[in-house]
Amino acid sequence: MNRFKLTHKKSWFMAFVLAVMTACSPYSADDEETIITHTQTLSGNAENFTVLPQQSPYMLRTLHRANDLDLETPLRCNVNWKTQEMVQILPHNNVSFRIERNDVNDPLPEFEVRNFSFDNLPAEQALLKLTKEADVILVAKDAPYPTLYGKDLNGSFKEVLDTISRSADLFYRYDAKANSIILSRRASFTLYAPSSRTLMLGFLDVLRGAGITDMVTNWRDYTISFEANLETIDKINSLIYDFENNPTMVMYDVSVFRVIANEPCGIVWNDLLKDFKFGSIATAQTGVIGRILTVTNDISIEQLQKFVSKYGSVQEISEGRFVVPTRWFSRFDVGRCGKVDNMEYPLSVLAKAGIEKNNRIYSEIALDTTEGEITKFKVRNRLGENFLIIGLPSEIFGPAKEGTETIVFIVPRLVRMLKTDEKIKNKI
Repeated sequence: MNRFKLTHKKSWFMAFVLAVMTACSPYSADDEETIITHTQTLSGNAENFTVLPQQSPYMLRTLHRANDLDLETPLRCNVNWKTQEMVQILPHNNVSFRIERNDVNDPLPEFEVRNFSFDNLPAEQALLKLTKEADVILVAKDAPYPTLYGKDLNGSFKEVLDTISRSADLFYRYDAKANSIILSRRASFTLYAPSSRTLMLGFLDVLRGAGITDMVTNWRDYTISFEANLETIDKINSLIYDFENNPTMVMYDVSVFRVIANEPCGIVWNDLLKDFKFGSIATAQTGVIGRILTVTNDISIEQLQKFVSKYGSVQEISEGRFVVPTRWFSRFDVGRCGKVDNMEYPLSVLAKAGIEKNNRIYSEIALDTTEGEITKFKVRNRLGENFLIIGLPSEIFGPAKEGTETIVFIVPRLVRMLKTDEKIKNKI
């Protein structure tokens, strides 16, 4: 007998738990017992509930120093500003990328499907109809799914199953022991990469740019384990294909610092034209908030900080690097290379890069936080020119003295990967 199983999450229960957690904020100063009386239920009965106080002003959580441990720190958060190689060639072992599912996925039963049709059915109902004759249990972990239409589908059971599931952006796996097909929008994967730390950083940054933050990276065997939907997996496969054919990436070195102004008027940026020779600033563009300048190496990070120190005290927030494969979005989280208590901690720098003729780089650079995008720029530069983002009021991130601003300095560099069969020592 065929069975169709759907599992639904108890969202109402989660909402209640979240409400209770919100009420017990770790920053609450109220230590008195709170009693909620005369709570009306759906049945019309009234009950009393007692919410016990949070004895400590902080909720129990993983200790900060344990959370501070980040295996990427030695690779990502050390930038040598004195020695900047504009083009860097890095060897990596001659091993191809591959992606594998982590879940049990047994071979499907073999039989032919002829003239299978369905009209405006949710994907799980269409697949139930397909598996009915095979006496296979169908489990839909996160249904309902999109409504589909199909007519006269022919082929093997696997081919038809692939067609329907992909049309609904679903993964499936078959458990032969339980004789069940499990459907889901997301699945667990492991990406196997060549033994190159730079490549690993690049793929980690791309995954974060795609919104995947819950990953486990093994730096010993060069693997990344993560969960993703079908669209993201297709993008990663496309990225692998692009990289195999064009193993060139853009690496951005980033410095973020804050200038606490001596005067409310803040930094007089027009004085850059007095302190540096004409032509040191190639272009200036205005975004929704802030401006981005394309500058030559005459305005180095050292010279820049010396200039702004005339108008206030300089506080370094974060510095690090991230890798952007050509035509892909990558992300650098400022907080990964800075202190947790910095108000710029939630800031991220997103970049998409394209390499053009004559060593020109086309970049789309965006700044955002957990609350949304702050600003965005599209800019071209020659190799050897850098980006300077100015005019960002520090009040965007939290309380700040009037005139205080957060500055982002970015140095783009080219990284070309070279396959080799020789044993190499990994360096970034």
